[in-house]
Amino acid sequence: MSVRSLDALRAGLMENVEQCLEEGRDGADPWAGVDTVRLAHAAKEQAERTVPGIRNMESYPAAQVSDVSHRDVLGPLLDGHGASGVVVRRGVVLASWGDPERTEMAFSATKSVLSLVAGLAFDDGLLRLDEPVCRSVDLPQFDDAHARKITWRHLLDQSSQWEGELWSKPTWADAQSTREGTESAGGPPGAGWAYNDVRVNLTALALTVLLRRSLPDVLRERIMEPIGASSDWSWHGYADSAVEIDGRRIAVVAGGAHWGGGLWISALDLARIGQLCLRNGRWGGRRLLSARWFEEMWRPCPVKPNYGLSWWLNDHRTVWSQAPSTGRCARGNGGGHLLWVDPARDLVVSSRWGAGVESLLAEVSAAIEPIPPV
Repeated sequence: MSVRSLDALRAGLMENVEQCLEEGRDGADPWAGVDTVRLAHAAKEQAERTVPGIRNMESYPAAQVSDVSHRDVLGPLLDGHGASGVVVRRGVVLASWGDPERTEMAFSATKSVLSLVAGLAFDDGLLRLDEPVCRSVDLPQFDDAHARKITWRHLLDQSSQWEGELWSKPTWADAQSTREGTESAGGPPGAGWAYNDVRVNLTALALTVLLRRSLPDVLRERIMEPIGASSDWSWHGYADSAVEIDGRRIAVVAGGAHWGGGLWISALDLARIGQLCLRNGRWGGRRLLSARWFEEMWRPCPVKPNYGLSWWLNDHRTVWSQAPSTGRCARGNGGGHLLWVDPARDLVVSSRWGAGVESLLAEVSAAIEPIPPV
């Protein structure tokens, strides 16, 4: 293939969206080791794989499950529009599909962003991962004998096994808790694992009390503005999810969208977050999060080895069998919302409302060679 035809193919692939997301990148050619034809094909295929039923969010959540867990929505909803996404290598957008600047609900990918906010508290010395939560926050949810043993790590890796009710939702209302059979009923914190949105909402409440500010304000000031994100993203809770701190009523956001709310964000802004994670918390010449936090965040949970601190780990290819073992991801709605970070390829993939994301990851990873070790 000639240089001219390769340049033309790249231009067609990009559709005028090529941009450098990360300030101060090292200048290495992002196209080196990229099978451009295969990458273009992967983007085209993903553009045509929209999750069905998303244009009516009032009915969509309940249609996904046969249990009662999605009834009685408490927070706002945003109708979906269609598949969108970007592939970013070495900080440069190489491919896109749909409208990557369109805001969409993130569903459980919100949990991974919540973990980044926890990382800010960790870096500030406010949060000690293996210390009981009750030592740093005063909340009735951590008053009984079981809850007093729950640490921040237990909350963030979903092994707290907390039982109770928050914002009118009891833990048993989330049927995800029992689907994988990894919950240890009646056992101590850390003995079992369950993907439970009520418990994640408890984490958001505890972090709000710890930081004494709304989590969206903290995220905006310390992460989103420094990485150059748009102003279109937002983070929502429920109508009654709030806490009084120092005489002020502060809204508490949801850690997912099981009952509405959660993070609403575009594929491009989500990719910026992924790029920050790829650089272990650095953006340009500035450190926003410590490298130590990423070591902790991507440390496997003892009772759920493919899960870290609210991030999925593909080390043994048990999250996505066709994707590389070097990847970590935030995912929501069964993978319909995905942020994939692969340090071995200096790669970020952000996909919104796309079905077949495992095929997308397999194709993109096959099209992009790993970076040779220095």
